[in-house]
Amino acid sequence: MSIAAANTSMRVPAGFRNLLEGLAREVLREQPTDVVAFAAEYFQKLLEQREASGIDPVAWGAMLED
Repeated sequence: MSIAAANTSMRVPAGFRNLLEGLAREVLREQPTDVVAFAAEYFQKLLEQREASGIDPVAWGAMLED
């Protein structure tokens, strides 16, 4: 069974673009040899920062996108 792509509308969640831009910027800056491991560490650090500070970088990024 297949689903026609033309009938589907997908929306990027609020803050997702800003989150990926941040990751892309850090990947370009650091030039890691293992991008997947780097991304995992990057998102783990963001999660730890969010838990420690109570500030959600995704919510903040969503405000910047508006």
